[in-house]
Amino acid sequence: MSFLEVIDNYWLYFLVGRYPEGPLGGLALTLLLAALGLLLALPLGLVLGLGRVSPLAWLRWPVTALVYVVRGTPLLMVVFWAYFFLPSVTGVKTDQFATMLIALVVFDAAYLAEIVRSGIQSLPKGQFEAARSLGLSYIRAMRLVVLPQALRHMLPSLVNQFVSTIKETSLGYIIGLAEVSFVATQINIQVFTLPSQIYLTLGLTYFLLCFGLSRLAYALERHLSRRDPFPFVTEVPA
Repeated sequence: MSFLEVIDNYWLYFLVGRYPEGPLGGLALTLLLAALGLLLALPLGLVLGLGRVSPLAWLRWPVTALVYVVRGTPLLMVVFWAYFFLPSVTGVKTDQFATMLIALVVFDAAYLAEIVRSGIQSLPKGQFEAARSLGLSYIRAMRLVVLPQALRHMLPSLVNQFVSTIKETSLGYIIGLAEVSFVATQINIQVFTLPSQIYLTLGLTYFLLCFGLSRLAYALERHLSRRDPFPFVTEVPA
């Protein structure tokens, strides 16, 4: 079987797995998993990031320790904990998709916490102090003044984190999740004569996705750098 015949026979399987006859898989599952993982990790990462810059030491230090522990742990170990440890504690057995999603949310939240922290700390301290001097509480000052401005600094990093999350989904292969690298392996097992071409196609797929998003982050960063340094500050609500 030639490589063109492999593409003709398996391109749909590569894109969506066995869907609609079976569960969604392939490239579509990879993108869905990465998007859901980052989306669900955002609120948790925001809370942890605010905890990292909190003036309350009793809150800041435990959050900092948690972020460093997760960031210092390989994602593979987080996947194993979610797959083997959580069911033994909760008594609830999750499927491969839910397991990988939990692992990605926990792992990405720790990295997003650092993105939020750096975004907040990149602003001049006078922004927060001015908001407080107007009578805003700490929470309202963060919500109305600091976070909208910090978001501008965080956007390129968020896109880059999405790139990392796409690559991280390949670890779902370890627990049998039918994401794109698992599907490519299944195609290779069935064909068995064209491993170089099949895995080159897989690598090219990852490259096109990640390179395209990286260029998007770069373009976004350049676009934002040409704008006013603090475009969100117009009027502070009383």
